[in-house]
This record gives sequence, structure tokens and C-alpha cells, in this order.
Amino acid sequence: MKPTRFETAIALIDKKNSEDINTYSVCGIDYPKELLYSQRMSRKLLQFKPNSSQALQIAARAQHICRWKIPRDEYPMDRVGYLKWRETLKKMHADITSDILKQVGYDDEYIDRISFLINKKLIKKNEETQILEDTICLVFLDYYFEEFAEKHEDEKVIDILQKTWAKMSDEGHKEALKLKLSDKSLSLIKQAIS
Repeated sequence: MKPTRFETAIALIDKKNSEDINTYSVCGIDYPKELLYSQRMSRKLLQFKPNSSQALQIAARAQHICRWKIPRDEYPMDRVGYLKWRETLKKMHADITSDILKQVGYDDEYIDRISFLINKKLIKKNEETQILEDTICLVFLDYYFEEFAEKHEDEKVIDILQKTWAKMSDEGHKEALKLKLSDKSLSLIKQAIS
């Protein structure tokens, strides 16, 4: 059976992300960092919103596509530099994804919708953009937060948690509080949201 356009798009996104030279180790196995991240995004999206549209699923999978190609240190190490880096990345992620989607035969309107999501337009106003943002935050909390928290002072961690929490919907908050986190992490989250 021939794979669908959707399956081909996902496979091509994975192919790009499997080129990541950075690795992330899980249970002693090294994975290309962005490939692992993108697969976690897909899994978390479908746990959170099992009926997500294929457009949203593609946007989630491609949300960090080829992220390593624009290193953070190419921009000033301050808030302005960080925001500029993030904007440049979003545009690159959307462009690479658009090329893949054209290749597999999606029309411009569909491609624009996915670019809109990857650029995270209208968070809090557009339902799918908000679901994508919630999923990003849930993946961070579930898979990367504890490692991040170990490397930083509690004060910084609480600040990051407050910013993360502010981006999420009420539904995202409920989902976050169901995650299996350590007592220390849960207490930091409670401090952040109190």
C-alpha cells in the first residue's frame, strides 16, 4: 500500500531531523536530538488531543525542524537576541516544512495553515495554535524540565515556570498537573503558580 501524503510528509520531516548532529541520550541510547523531540511532540499532542487535525500533527512534528542549523550563540546572549533567534528559527522551520509539503503535493492554502501554526500566530485566540503551544509546554515539563531545573537556581526555574504557565490554556494546566514529576518539581510548579 502506498503511503499517504501525510505519512510521507511525516517521514520527510523525520529524515531531516535525523540529520541532527546533536544527540540526546535516553536509557543509554543516543538519538538525534531534534528527531527525538519531534517524536515526543507528536506523542504528547495525541495524548493531549487525540482528534488533532493532520495539519496540527504536521506542525507539531516540524516545530523544531533543523533547529541546529541556527545556533543560539549566533545572536546576542540577551533577551532581544533570544527573541530575534526564536523569530528567525520559526521562519526557517516554516520554510523547510513548506518545501516538504509542496514536494508531497499539498496545496498553498494547507501549507499556509501549517506555516501559521509553526509561527505560533494568535496564541490564546486560535484554538490549534494554542493546542500546539500547550503541547510544547507539556513536552518541556514532561521530558526536559527536571534536567533544566537541576542546572539552575530555583529563582530562575520559578521564573521560567511562570512564563511557561502564562502561555498555556486552562486545559493545558490541568494536563500539566497530571504529569509524573518529582516532589521537588511539583513544589517548584506550585510556588510558580501560587
